[in-house]
Amino acid sequence: MLHLTAQLKGFKAFLLLERSFSGNSIDAYMSDVDKLTRFLTTDYPDVNLPDITLQHLTLFLDYLAHLGIATASRARITSGIKTFFRYLIIEGMLTQNPSELLEAPRITQKVPAVLSLTEIEAMIAAIDLSKPDGVRTKAIVEVLYGCGLRVSELTELKISHYYPQLGFVRIEGKGKKERLAPINPTAVKHLNIYLNEVRSKQPILENAQDIVFLNQRGGKLSRVSVFTAIKQLAAAADIQKKVSPHTFRHSFATHLFEGGADLRFIQDMLGHESITTTEIYAKADTQYVRDTLIQFHPRF
Repeated sequence: MLHLTAQLKGFKAFLLLERSFSGNSIDAYMSDVDKLTRFLTTDYPDVNLPDITLQHLTLFLDYLAHLGIATASRARITSGIKTFFRYLIIEGMLTQNPSELLEAPRITQKVPAVLSLTEIEAMIAAIDLSKPDGVRTKAIVEVLYGCGLRVSELTELKISHYYPQLGFVRIEGKGKKERLAPINPTAVKHLNIYLNEVRSKQPILENAQDIVFLNQRGGKLSRVSVFTAIKQLAAAADIQKKVSPHTFRHSFATHLFEGGADLRFIQDMLGHESITTTEIYAKADTQYVRDTLIQFHPRF
């Protein structure tokens, strides 16, 4: 029977200390290995760690597909399994890596929805600035679009990491990796209005003293609250596209690429670890070109 207690304990420490993964990422990787372990224990009760082969792993992926697990999820699980076996090789617990030739299922990469500048301005115009929530929402939209932030990066943004005189904010991205993101004068203007006219006049909980965006109770604003505000704003502006906070990040990157920015520069701005992730914005630009031709060219 397969017993991996010691290996899993070491793997968890490796992900935390060597790879600097976040708690959520570590949980996901540990869950991936747990799924594999349970599959092997059930279907191959006599297999031990050195006995695991590429065929076992391939059958495991087939099993996940049979369960109806989505392609993207199976691809991520494959990545977790391969990382686990690479760890075992590094630590000398295995001499051969059965996952070396394991192929993840191919994911059809969808071009993300992108807002035009006109649509973004329409959403901003739909904000009711007579309400404190409206002032906060305008600052949120300007910062999301102006800096290309993930929603989690926005909700975790700290006042001590905001340097308006220098035109930068310090962002804590995935895996606690930090980057400096330029913040434009318009975003600075509306963020300062929110900080000075709304945030400064509300009670603030002790654990949220350094957090920029707060809820009505003075605590850190949740990601769900940001999603809700953006969806309501899109509806108010009669935007027919599926809009989320991440749409502003996609729009930020696509508009940079359309304007001639280098992909490596966009990669740095977004905090992508791999250039492959950033390349989707080149595809988005290609889609824009095609859509424009279809609309205006007589031969399309």
